[in-house]
Amino acid sequence: MVDSVDRQLLDILKDNARLSFADLGRKINLSPSAVRERVQKLEEFEVIQKYTLQVDHKKLGNDLEAFILLKVFPGQLKNILKKIKDYPEIEEAHRVTGSQNIHLKVVVKNQLSLQRLLDELMNFSDTNTFLILSKV
Repeated sequence: MVDSVDRQLLDILKDNARLSFADLGRKINLSPSAVRERVQKLEEFEVIQKYTLQVDHKKLGNDLEAFILLKVFPGQLKNILKKIKDYPEIEEAHRVTGSQNIHLKVVVKNQLSLQRLLDELMNFSDTNTFLILSKV
């Protein structure tokens, strides 16, 4: 279903999903119409599920990023899974295996904002927080 040309196309789109079909075609030696067909096929088969936007959170006044691991209290999993959607600070949320149940990536304005979020989450779980220093 997905061949080496599709994989090249996906790698290029991961870096810049806004390239035109003509620009993509020049990079992988295909015509714009052939690229369009391949992209549409990848979308149709849900290999490409969505196009996203990467934001510089610091320029929006959010100076802290952190990972928070949650060990949910017995009987609270359904509640926390519903509640997570209510926190705009939570950028990503994943259910995981191991001693914790949920792994969050959060973006907050400052330490006080992080403290407030942790106070809320502690109603449902034990938390273990790791500040993100830089992206590797």
